[in-house]
Amino acid sequence: MTDNQTFPPVTVTLEAGPVGAGSIDDFELFYARRALDRFRTRLGRQGLLDLLSADIEEGNAFLRDSALASDGAFKAGTTVLATRGLTSGEFLPWMEKAFAGDEQPLLEAHPEHYAMAPGAGGFNVVENIGPHVCSFYMGGWGTDAMAWAADAPELLPEAEFPHKMSSNLFLADGTVVGRALTQFGDTADGFTASLTVYVPATAPQDVLEHHLRHYAVEFRNWIVAAADARA
Repeated sequence: MTDNQTFPPVTVTLEAGPVGAGSIDDFELFYARRALDRFRTRLGRQGLLDLLSADIEEGNAFLRDSALASDGAFKAGTTVLATRGLTSGEFLPWMEKAFAGDEQPLLEAHPEHYAMAPGAGGFNVVENIGPHVCSFYMGGWGTDAMAWAADAPELLPEAEFPHKMSSNLFLADGTVVGRALTQFGDTADGFTASLTVYVPATAPQDVLEHHLRHYAVEFRNWIVAAADARA
């Protein structure tokens, strides 16, 4: 073999065996989710948070330092999802109920959801922000905390996207480390979700990119769960 020798890409296809539908990727995803659910169940909420305590401390320090260095400036990115077969009027009540205290479907929506539940300071989320495991709160902070949303460049016309939710993301000490703006509008056969996240302006670009992917995974799974709940 020479130093510059190249090989064609290797592909593996399933020709026979399992009788159920799905690809090898589908099988792997099923088993990965099952294994993750087992660890979550065995550890329990507090056990998982204890296990991740050092990661959370490091992740929150990253967010705090990024927010302070950015001096209140944020950069935004938006993930857009198109749903068919379900309206926003069917999805949003399901999501509201889940966020009111049904933690299990919230956790199941993404492998990097570690805790999601109402807390004394707001709705507490423990999840990855880019490569960092962070614990933050969603809601307002301070006087006129949500006024930014009315002037956000990402705000879409009310007539097309009448269902809007905005939030600050802040640490337990009150440091605002991000923002979220979600907007939903019905279409002829479903609805469109415009999901905008704001991270500190000095944060690496890949932090923003990975949260846009995070949005795609969690909201797709929440939408599917809401549709399944109709049965």
